[in-house]
Amino acid sequence: MALLFRAFYATAITGQFMINSRGVPTNAVQGFLKHMLTAIKHFQPSHVAVCWDMGSQTFRNEIYAEYKANRGEAPIEMMPQFDLAKEAVEAFDIPNIGLSGFEADDCIGTIAKAAMEHSHVYILTGDQDMLQLIEDQVSVVLLKKGYGNYEVHNPDSFYEWKGIVPRQMIDLKALMGDSADNYPGVKGIGEKTALKLLQQFESVEGILGNVHALSNSQRTKIEAAVEMLHLSRTLAEIKCDVPVSCSLEDASYGYNSDKVKALLDFHEFKTIQRII
Repeated sequence: MALLFRAFYATAITGQFMINSRGVPTNAVQGFLKHMLTAIKHFQPSHVAVCWDMGSQTFRNEIYAEYKANRGEAPIEMMPQFDLAKEAVEAFDIPNIGLSGFEADDCIGTIAKAAMEHSHVYILTGDQDMLQLIEDQVSVVLLKKGYGNYEVHNPDSFYEWKGIVPRQMIDLKALMGDSADNYPGVKGIGEKTALKLLQQFESVEGILGNVHALSNSQRTKIEAAVEMLHLSRTLAEIKCDVPVSCSLEDASYGYNSDKVKALLDFHEFKTIQRII
């Protein structure tokens, strides 16, 4: 979903909605497919699956009503492209996975943890929240600006970058909060301070158990936000036990060229026709 929105805004900013002869905008879907196909060509995966958000309300809204409440409705030109994106993915015989009440992140985490028992998993995303899922058998590929520009992270590269281990990313977000997801964490604690605290005390629990060792300013801020700190940690953690699955057989990558051509021709995906 992050890649679909990224593709939409990359062209929508200049009014290039790529409206086909039936009046349907296709810029987001074509951009998403270009991201997906470029990554497949680059990484040569044996299996591929795509996860989607299934509506705006999830269990996180039930525990914190303001979660993502700062986000407005999707632009009208985006609305028909949600289903169209799933149709396009299906044409490539790639599973579309999503579950009402949970975010795509939770589905990704669940499938990645299951698949890493027998495969090396690469998660392609533009969202740094995914970094908490890094394991020896799970790499996170952050999509940088443009197409085909990737930053691949494993446990070693993540530690070199942040100075913490991937699971501590949850505590980092709990301390910092997340303006995009609309939860505050601890007001006045930014990334630099949060990283320093985690490097010293390892976790939220470690910090709370050593408040006497904090500076007066840090102690005051954290003690004033203990409840929100715990809540923010719950919101930040990706659930890896939701009731979704994806078998290797279903996700084996390969598609019927005629089926894909029919989709590209019908929806007039000219950008994809040129690269496939």
